[in-house]
Amino acid sequence: MTATSHPEFNDQTEALEVARVFADAIRGKTVLVTGVNRGGIGFATAEAFDSIDELKLKFPSVDYRPLVINLSSQQAVRTAAAELLSWPDVPTLDIIVNSAGIMLLPERIINEDGIEMHFATNHIGHFLFTCLVMPKLIKAAEKNPKGSTRIINVSSASPTFSAMRWSDMNFEKTSKELPEAERPNYDVHRYWGEPDAENKSYIPLEGYNVSKVANVLFGIAANARLYDKYGILSLALHPGVIQTELVRSLGAGASTSLVAALDPKLGVGKTKDGNENYGAYLADCQISDRARPLAVSSDEAEKLWELSEKLVKERFAW
Repeated sequence: MTATSHPEFNDQTEALEVARVFADAIRGKTVLVTGVNRGGIGFATAEAFDSIDELKLKFPSVDYRPLVINLSSQQAVRTAAAELLSWPDVPTLDIIVNSAGIMLLPERIINEDGIEMHFATNHIGHFLFTCLVMPKLIKAAEKNPKGSTRIINVSSASPTFSAMRWSDMNFEKTSKELPEAERPNYDVHRYWGEPDAENKSYIPLEGYNVSKVANVLFGIAANARLYDKYGILSLALHPGVIQTELVRSLGAGASTSLVAALDPKLGVGKTKDGNENYGAYLADCQISDRARPLAVSSDEAEKLWELSEKLVKERFAW
């Protein structure tokens, strides 16, 4: 059964402490972290990986390489992926941490690809980029122990109270028109200042919630395709409630990202206590069993993979 190596790690554990414990798992690895703007979780994650200006001052012996990517545009994602694939001196990619994200856009925005902006950026952008650079992940997996080549998706607490909105991905219907399983958690939205969520179509927090559930399901579907065949492991996590630039429209931090990326005891989970995919979702540096069943369902994950391929107009098979 998948587990963590350090049960003493918790919501107070610092990312650099996790990095020190797993230093051997970092040394010599090529790690890509999206969203490394100063003040964000991604920057803290990159710092803990010992991995441009400010980091170079602290860790001058580490080789850094910037990659500009606009995750809200599929064309921009394809351009960035092509650039990474063209780097001959970076033949492998050992770990990718999909940490970039947007949150609480006050108005509904449909991007150039016809997709609601939270979902387009937080899920589809990462899905497409990860799939496109897969050859370098597979190349890394050929030399790494099974499960140590990883795709890490930074989610949130959303999977503990939300599910996918399959019948209305672009938020055109009111919440009360949705099938019951797809309706928002009204209590959560009342807490966040949306007392009339039943009668609203676009709710900023719900746009974010759906994209964060997708982060978990993406990892589950990826494991079904990559773990047994190549030894590539994908996990998702809730980093905690952190004061970063993500909540510009509005403790823990990067430590759980580091545990997910580096702890050798983690693996593909099985059904536990009737719940699927135990181990696919972490919080407070430990495996969490608080995600709703629909947020860790293999059937939901396959449905998401099919939708994602349809939206990017490309099928992936390795």
